[in-house]
Amino acid sequence: MAEHKKRVAVTGAGSGIGAATAKLLIERGWQVVALDRDPDAAKKTVGDRPVIAVDVADEAGVVRAFDEVRNVLGGLDGLAAIAGIYDTTPFFEITAEKYRRIHDVNVIGTFLCMREGAKLMEAGARICTVASVAGLRGGGLAGTAAYASSKGAILALTKNAARVLGPKGIAVNTIAPGMIDTPFAAGPLSDPGIKQRIEGMTSFNRLGTPEEIAAAIVWLLSQEASYVHGATLVADGGMVMY
Repeated sequence: MAEHKKRVAVTGAGSGIGAATAKLLIERGWQVVALDRDPDAAKKTVGDRPVIAVDVADEAGVVRAFDEVRNVLGGLDGLAAIAGIYDTTPFFEITAEKYRRIHDVNVIGTFLCMREGAKLMEAGARICTVASVAGLRGGGLAGTAAYASSKGAILALTKNAARVLGPKGIAVNTIAPGMIDTPFAAGPLSDPGIKQRIEGMTSFNRLGTPEEIAAAIVWLLSQEASYVHGATLVADGGMVMY
């Protein structure tokens, strides 16, 4: 179902799930503004659509970016807060500095984008964040302590935002993907043994694709999901049921 004239901002639009989501939203008729710390990569995703360079962990930068979104679109009907980083540093080797950076991007970045994006929304608008099954399971690999805790925080953050924004008529949900075959996961997946083990943790015995997750995100942003609110949609090929 086309969502013509709907206005949406997509963070992390330069690659992976963010790029797939931006492309699908454009295909469905949405007016898309792409946000990414690599504007050249985002430009390859969205072509002549507006691109805004931003590090989502930089509060002043996020405020400026959404001011620009306001100038470009006038307001927002949707926000896909997808920007994030991944890390597999072993538990006893990760530094506090790296741990903070992961939380700065994944948690604070998601919060800032929701906070500023919601200021541009009216009743009927929708927000989708991106958590992970790592946040539900405590991580799938031994070296994902910081990543798993950041994604667990996004689960709680999204529910809190849903409580705050629901009375305003703004729906807020999150999606929790399993391991998806993106550049984001290229490091661990480069080891055939790890890749095979992760595939074996799913019922389908395969990794997910960015397009599969994008389809779920776009559904959560659409009015087809009009009564879905404060929910976590798990899209992991059956991983967390084991």
